[in-house]
Amino acid sequence: MKKDSMETKNVGLRNIPIADTKISYIDGEKGKLIYRGFDILDLTKNSNFEETCFLLLHDHLPNQKEFDEFKNNLRESRPIAVQMQKNMKNWRKNADPMDVLQAFVAALAGYYNEQGTAKEVSYQRAINLIAKIPTIIASWEQIRNDKEPIQPDPDLSHSGNFLYMLNGEKPDRELERIFDVCLILHADHTFNASTFAAREVASTRAHMYSAVSAAVGALSGELHGGANFEVMKMLLDIKTEEKVEKWVQTKMEKGERIMGMGHAVYKTVDPRSMVLKELSKKLSKKTSLPWYAITEKIENVTASFMKKHKGKDIYPNVDLYSASLYYMLKIPMDLNTPIFAISRVAGWTAHVIEERFAEAAPKPMLYRPKATYVGKYDGPQGCKFIPIENR
Repeated sequence: MKKDSMETKNVGLRNIPIADTKISYIDGEKGKLIYRGFDILDLTKNSNFEETCFLLLHDHLPNQKEFDEFKNNLRESRPIAVQMQKNMKNWRKNADPMDVLQAFVAALAGYYNEQGTAKEVSYQRAINLIAKIPTIIASWEQIRNDKEPIQPDPDLSHSGNFLYMLNGEKPDRELERIFDVCLILHADHTFNASTFAAREVASTRAHMYSAVSAAVGALSGELHGGANFEVMKMLLDIKTEEKVEKWVQTKMEKGERIMGMGHAVYKTVDPRSMVLKELSKKLSKKTSLPWYAITEKIENVTASFMKKHKGKDIYPNVDLYSASLYYMLKIPMDLNTPIFAISRVAGWTAHVIEERFAEAAPKPMLYRPKATYVGKYDGPQGCKFIPIENR
């Protein structure tokens, strides 16, 4: 067998191009993330999450009329069927929020019957998913705490409305903007595991809800979506800035990973982490909580240890500072990954449409990779069926 083919197997498809896309691009060497041609840092300074959603779905920034119509569609689509909320009450209260989210994303197909061409329906379902996933998550948070769901407020922005439905308090403008920037930063990230899952399902011509449900399932895995939860557990374990150095050193001497440090694609600073670091600093000052100082020291101590003992540079990824941000926003730790889905659904739906309608390819293609069989072989040294009574 050729050496090249051996190198592409059993490596999780890392660094193996499998399709073209017009949606996002990562330059891991320069530390750049691009959405539809726009630098993520430009978008976090000048845009908002709703406008970024439009950009990802439509490949251009909206004019005022387009944006007003898009925002209105999103706001009108926020409520979910009362029966869905009633059904949530049948779930055990300690159910994993990601399991709840995956189930009710799939269930949307049974409640809503969008009409139009296949492409029109896909865009309608994209709007539905972006608008309703926050309501599903916030409804579950209330129901599992024996409270009634808080209905969406059409006068609030996407980010402000979610924080209101979650906590019952309308956030101030600064908190609302901080969360909005977090949503922009997480909206897409090329062909990660959940996005690839969505595209693979879409390639079968399954509908949008099925594809996004698969993406939620992929995101629920601890190797993909659970990292910021683990970062916050680490911060709570360390507790104070003074304990950081010994804690990190002990972990690294054992060869254990420091959560929130290092990235599979970025070989320099993850641009998202720079923005999140500043937001965490700002929120830490506002709340007088210690989490930013502890996190920054973890970053510095880990980088210093890695350089000194292994001669390598290591940088924070998007999870290191987002963990403390969400915690200071009073978001329960086990909702960190579902909140990631609130943002990433914008990218998922854009990718489903691109895959389903071949917007970056000559024609739609069903994914059908090939495997090399390494099991027992039916031949001279292989298997012969023996009746059960003779085994």
